[in-house]
Amino acid sequence: MEFRISKMKINLPDKLYYSIGEVAKAFDVNTSLIRYWEQEFPIIKPKKNKKGNRYFTPEDIKNLQIIYHLVKEKGYTLDGARIALTTNSKISETITLIDRLEFVKAELLKLKESLVEKDTE
Repeated sequence: MEFRISKMKINLPDKLYYSIGEVAKAFDVNTSLIRYWEQEFPIIKPKKNKKGNRYFTPEDIKNLQIIYHLVKEKGYTLDGARIALTTNSKISETITLIDRLEFVKAELLKLKESLVEKDTE
């Protein structure tokens, strides 16, 4: 499974659940930050086994991506991100649109590079 949001690209295998270690590695953050965001954002609801190990669903991953985008890339405070998540019902659609535009931009830049290379030959 490949999730993309703006500059961030997360490669995770297609699974029903992801361990906190897999999620932290995919976002290049510490597991403690994932646990902290879980406490701060009610939309993050990983399943827990009897030992207390967290297992995140693809929906949790999408929500974590939105939080990551708002906090790490856009510079929102946690309160600001929480407000944005609760008041802007279309934030997920907006981020998906940004992702698509970033992909198109990357493809156009590749095309431009290949044209420049052909001109220099």
